[in-house]
Amino acid sequence: MISESTKALFDKEVAKYPPEQKQSAVMALLAIVQKEEGWVSRDSENIVAEYLGMAPIAVHEVTTFYNMYNQKPVGKYKLNVCTNLPCQLRDGARALRHLEHRLGIAMGETTRDGMFTLQQSECLGACADSPVMLVNDRTMCSFMSDDKLDQLIDGLKKAEQA
Repeated sequence: MISESTKALFDKEVAKYPPEQKQSAVMALLAIVQKEEGWVSRDSENIVAEYLGMAPIAVHEVTTFYNMYNQKPVGKYKLNVCTNLPCQLRDGARALRHLEHRLGIAMGETTRDGMFTLQQSECLGACADSPVMLVNDRTMCSFMSDDKLDQLIDGLKKAEQA
């Protein structure tokens, strides 16, 4: 079941497309679900599929293709480090290893306090600024040396204490 407020948001997105192309709203509807729930469960995918008249597997394919959709609960801060080849050649793997060590978790895990989830990412389109990362799918961070990574983590922790 979806709430009336969520249904209204779904309706608003679907209205942007001709009726026969309402499936084009799938990404927007998944984003709405994630904003409300924090992640996209299989049950939520099924709700979106039913709402749009799509096969559930087609919605699941969208969810699993894009790493902006969380397929399980994540920490308050999701850190996506680019590990595509150009970034690998410019210390992307080193940045990921530094964060794993600093946070005490492996890539794909969430800290015990639920504050940080660490993930690798495909190309973020900023190869010249490598190593790069994306915080909460919104904020791009470039030239992430160990010092800058430590400053980022310290700053986010400090913000939580304020």
